[in-house]
Amino acid sequence: MEAIDGLFGILDEGDLPADTADFSNGLVAVMTAGALIATGVAFGPVRVQTLTSLEPPPAADSQDEWEEIIEVTVQAPTGRLRAHSLEDSRYPRLPALSTQGSGPYRVRVHARGRAGAPSQADGDPVEDYLLQVWPAGTDRDTIILRGSERIERALREPWPTEHAPGLRTTDEEDELCVRLLRGGGSNPLSEPGRGNG
Repeated sequence: MEAIDGLFGILDEGDLPADTADFSNGLVAVMTAGALIATGVAFGPVRVQTLTSLEPPPAADSQDEWEEIIEVTVQAPTGRLRAHSLEDSRYPRLPALSTQGSGPYRVRVHARGRAGAPSQADGDPVEDYLLQVWPAGTDRDTIILRGSERIERALREPWPTEHAPGLRTTDEEDELCVRLLRGGGSNPLSEPGRGNG
C-alpha cells in the first residue's frame, strides 16, 4: 500500500469526509465514515495486513513488537469498508472489512516503524500496520492500548483540522487535496474489479 502525504485510509464507498477527521490521537483519525491512518513516511510503501472477526480478538501480547495500538469505532454507512491508498481512485484488492454490512465497526490499529524513515519516498517498506476489525456493538470509545511519544505529543497538542496531515492548502497540494477530500472521485468503489495493489 502507498502512503500519500503521510496517510492511508480505512474508507467506505462515496466521498471521503476529510473535514470531519479527528487527528487528536496522532495515529487514527476517525471521520463520519471511515478513518485515516497517519504514517511516518510522507510518500512511499507501507505494509498493511487486515484481519476480520465477529468478536473482539485477543489483546496483543506485551512481548510482541507493535509499538502503537489504538482501538476506535469506525462507521461504514454502505458496508463497503476497505483499507485504501489515497494514491488514486482505485481501491487495492484487499478484502472488505465490513463483514456484516453497513454499521459501526471496531478497528484496532497496530503500528510499528512510524519513526523509522519519514522522508523515504520509495524502496522497501519500513512501516507495518495490522488492522483488526469486528462489528462494534455498543462500544464507541477510543482506547489507547499501547502509546508512544508521538501519540502522547498528539494528545497534548492536537492538530487543528486545517493543519492536519493530508489537508494542506498550498497550490502544489491542490490536486492531492481534491483527491483526499473526494476519496479519489465521487464514487471510488464504483469499479470493484479494479485495483492498484
